[in-house]
Amino acid sequence: MTTQLTPPKTPTPSTTTSGTITKRPVNGRKLRSSRVKSTAAVTGKYVSLVVMSLIVVIPLVVVLFASLKTSAEYARTGPLQPPTNWLNFANFAKAFTDGNMVVGFINTGFILVVSLIGTILIGTMAAYALDRFDFRFKKVVFGLFLVATLVPSVTTQVATFQVVLALGLFDTPWAAIALFTGTDIISIYIFVQFMQSIPKSLDEAAMIDGANRFGIYWRVILPLLKPAIATVVIIKGIAIYNEFFIPFLYMPDSNLGTISTALYRFKGPYGTQWEVIGAGTMIVIIPTLVVFLLLQKFIYNGITSGATK
Repeated sequence: MTTQLTPPKTPTPSTTTSGTITKRPVNGRKLRSSRVKSTAAVTGKYVSLVVMSLIVVIPLVVVLFASLKTSAEYARTGPLQPPTNWLNFANFAKAFTDGNMVVGFINTGFILVVSLIGTILIGTMAAYALDRFDFRFKKVVFGLFLVATLVPSVTTQVATFQVVLALGLFDTPWAAIALFTGTDIISIYIFVQFMQSIPKSLDEAAMIDGANRFGIYWRVILPLLKPAIATVVIIKGIAIYNEFFIPFLYMPDSNLGTISTALYRFKGPYGTQWEVIGAGTMIVIIPTLVVFLLLQKFIYNGITSGATK
């Protein structure tokens, strides 16, 4: 008795009554899960952006509302409650005049300009030496720079204060200038990062033409570091502009106050005029906000353009 072997049946596509072939859904569960994951990722991205935006915007809104309120209105209303009079600029006038903010802007401008010039010169020279010269313990020097960024500046203020006092710089603008200029390790790293993208063949060509090392630095390297210089000027400038601790500690004279220490005059033992401090804070914030909005593309491009060769 013989058995007849039949070949296995192959799946045939389903047909409709009209005779057209329709495709069966393939991995529908996986497709739905991928769509859910994509939707969750997009939702999480926008939720995180909204949350971070609120974290940044809400403090500014609170300060703005406080600056437009009177003292009595500030005492009886909540921080997020809008002011009744949006044209109340009396706090701004009081902060500008009683806080002597004109002198603060002048002192801050002088410290800012001199410190930035010193930072650019010292930082670019140090970066040029670290990148272009080969010497012993070069990696150790880089490591020490990294360690210096990890040490909190507050822990070294006792020794720093003694050095400033011994040099006769206490209660002078030069104390702040020396500290702003001589402790900027981040700027050196930014300049080194940019300098690594400049080919060394330019140095060799300049040496063939008879240029010395300083001539190469001044005529070749420094002009090519303009994006890095713009980045350091913006980041360092905003940091100096907003600095409070160094001017408060090393420049106690009221005639040498900066715009950050000028706001401290409205805080006394009998109470704090938060509405006036809010108005002064808005006066301080507006210039930095305008500068950042105008130059933000230089900040982003400057930080990332030297990351790769």
